[in-house]
Amino acid sequence: MTRSLQAVTYRRSSALRSAADGQHLGLETSRGATPSGVEDHPRFFTGFLTSPQVASAGLLAVADVAATRYYQRQASTSLDPVVTGNGDRLRFESFSGCCGVYARLDVLEPGLDGGEVGHGTTNVDVNNPLREALSRIGADDPLHLRVGPDELAVTTVDGPVVEKKVPLPDRWLRGFAEAQVIAAGFDLRAELPAAEAVRFLRSLPRDGARGASVGARWVVPSGRGLRPTTRAVPGAVCLPGPERLAALQRVLRHATALRVYGPALTGGSAGTASAWEAVLPGMRLTLTLSPDAARGFSGEGGVLDALATDEAAEDAELVAVLLAWEPRIDVADLAASSGLTPERVRAALVRLGTSGRVGYDTAEAAHFHRELPYDAERAERHNPRLRAARALVAADAVTLQGGIGTVTAEDGHVHRVRDESGVLSCSCLWWAKYRGGRGPCKHALAVRMVRRGAAAVERDGVVAGGGAR
Repeated sequence: MTRSLQAVTYRRSSALRSAADGQHLGLETSRGATPSGVEDHPRFFTGFLTSPQVASAGLLAVADVAATRYYQRQASTSLDPVVTGNGDRLRFESFSGCCGVYARLDVLEPGLDGGEVGHGTTNVDVNNPLREALSRIGADDPLHLRVGPDELAVTTVDGPVVEKKVPLPDRWLRGFAEAQVIAAGFDLRAELPAAEAVRFLRSLPRDGARGASVGARWVVPSGRGLRPTTRAVPGAVCLPGPERLAALQRVLRHATALRVYGPALTGGSAGTASAWEAVLPGMRLTLTLSPDAARGFSGEGGVLDALATDEAAEDAELVAVLLAWEPRIDVADLAASSGLTPERVRAALVRLGTSGRVGYDTAEAAHFHRELPYDAERAERHNPRLRAARALVAADAVTLQGGIGTVTAEDGHVHRVRDESGVLSCSCLWWAKYRGGRGPCKHALAVRMVRRGAAAVERDGVVAGGGAR
């Protein structure tokens, strides 16, 4: 697994301090992106949290996920959570070390009081002393929140700083990208009131074999709650590795409802991803689970088509200019502003997601803007199927004839790729094993690239011919 070293530097450690007017929570920021460019320590908020105990529990839940490997448990170095200021809310995000759980706490406008929310994205320091202090926050304790440096802090070049260097696996980057692509296909499947949510979540196992259970489990709405089912019946939602919802226990007593999201089921028993959202006073905590506890998001292949097209890359550059840390990206507005079709805007958003520039909020069924310190080229370099498909195209290994594409692989084997109602199937072992459940195989991806190239040549020829007339 390819890794790079992610260095984050803070002016000081984040801390919870007591004062005459209540508790003061200072979350220190690292270098981050803002509307005015990259800043060393951007400041996104200063004011009060309207539900201090709930917010503290939510932050701890996000930190729990960042510090945990749910599959094949071992010591894990966590990356500090990412915070994004979207003008009307603060979003705290993290990814598990095993790349199978994505967590996000959205502190919404009703959860904040007394200050404006800035725009931008960076990491925030969450250290062990802070975690211990947050766990002791009482329900009635006034809590002042500062995200970013103190206005009165004196900055010097050689002043004391806190530096952390943590390994950043490439699969974490791909996981952030894949999670938002998959979540964009979810719909609300069930909503449980508080009492039923507590009953259901407390009934789940806390530990599984080898650190996480293996195999798909299913639940289906029943009355005001959920009941288990052995099959992927219509309306069912996959609950893969139920012990991975343990972080929700942090906020369970504060939750007013539990919402469950998942894709429409088309038959079969293969596991699918799902999202579990605890509705809290003024905020939401969402955990998105990969299709299997032993399977991270990084290999799902949902971003491959967007990465493989030059058109999406060009469109992404245009759309990126129009983003402004919106809490809710309106595809129709972007289409009107960019002159692109809504379909091309969505493909561009997927492309931007590969470099961490957009996420997806299932509660609002919309993308949101943020800026992670990654780049799309890195995602391409470390995606083996994409590299293999480009190599096949470069080697002229693809032949098109009618609705069939023939691909001669490096070992001389010939694979046939067929178009079945817009879905490319293949005669290779990858397709036989996954049936498209983890994105296209390298042969189908190569055929799609060649078909798009041929269509572009034909289109350009028609335009040129029309101009000649």
